[in-house]
Amino acid sequence: MRAYNFCAGPAALPTAVLEKAQQELLDWHGKGLSIMEMSHRSKDYVAVAEKAEADLRKLMNIPENYKVLFLQGGASLQFSAIPLNLLGKNNKADYIHTGIWSEKALQEAQRYGDIHVVEAGTKIDGKLAITPQSQWNLSDDAAYVHYADNETIGGLQFAGIPETDKPLVSDFSSSILSAPLDVSKFGLIYAGAQKNIGPAGLTLVIIREDLLDQAKPEIPSLLKYSAQAKNDSMVNTPSTYAWYLSGLVFEWLLENGGVDAIHQVNLQKAQLLYGYIDSSDFYANPIAEANRSIMNVPFTLANPDLEKLFLKEAEENHLLNLAGHRSVGGMRASIYNAVPLEGVQALVNFMDDFAKRNG
Repeated sequence: MRAYNFCAGPAALPTAVLEKAQQELLDWHGKGLSIMEMSHRSKDYVAVAEKAEADLRKLMNIPENYKVLFLQGGASLQFSAIPLNLLGKNNKADYIHTGIWSEKALQEAQRYGDIHVVEAGTKIDGKLAITPQSQWNLSDDAAYVHYADNETIGGLQFAGIPETDKPLVSDFSSSILSAPLDVSKFGLIYAGAQKNIGPAGLTLVIIREDLLDQAKPEIPSLLKYSAQAKNDSMVNTPSTYAWYLSGLVFEWLLENGGVDAIHQVNLQKAQLLYGYIDSSDFYANPIAEANRSIMNVPFTLANPDLEKLFLKEAEENHLLNLAGHRSVGGMRASIYNAVPLEGVQALVNFMDDFAKRNG
């Protein structure tokens, strides 16, 4: 029996995708070898890679003047790659600070440029929130404006896309493909794969073509977006199996109605879980309603001494990886695309039973 996996990443993958990968593991399409053993430059593998990109472009309605790169190193390597690629002509950038991941990004960017930090985290009635853009002090001369759409650890998400006339750069690692997105409003979108796309080892970068000539001269060649775009993300050997599996996830999403359809399911899941938490005196969520993530739901127990028992019993009920990040504690349910509505219902049923027995 497969359990319901609420891990923040590497996260749940669709069962149908895993089953297809299992069927193809030893003998991919009658070729007599696994796709893991195939040359990334072979005709067959290039076709797999091209289809994955085409399907992603369809899912996200990516305009033609954007390059899609399938890279390595996680979103964390992009914390360095982005300033190295975009601060070659103008060394200034704005970074909006809302949590741990946006902080990691700005700390790395400070190694390479003049970074103006916009503090946008606040509290409303004791709950974490994001300040209105009218209160931000964005620069007039920034090369780009960076923000993390969804703070995976804190469960804090922007309610909308910030408005700026500068290229907008955003970390969408934990929210990509969860809801419709107007890619044309961004200069660059990046995301680690291991949450809503596929297995760890792959990182997506979607970049507007006019930004490909902004790199610093000292940039390492493997990090240079223009070189990766020119070489179809194959300057060196890419994460071939992760790329293939991500392509299967894109197929699965298209077969199930695309991003619009999965967004409706995601809203149902979030409403179910937040609704139960809000109705309970036993559990609490620390985020202001307008900025609640629909992907990562942190919650606390009224009695923290019960946390270990909660996690133990949850695992016995096939509800896995509900511990909060070590930096914040508490609980966290990551309800990405591959977590079904039935999984969230099972979690709510368990939470309710646990509260009645221990409240």
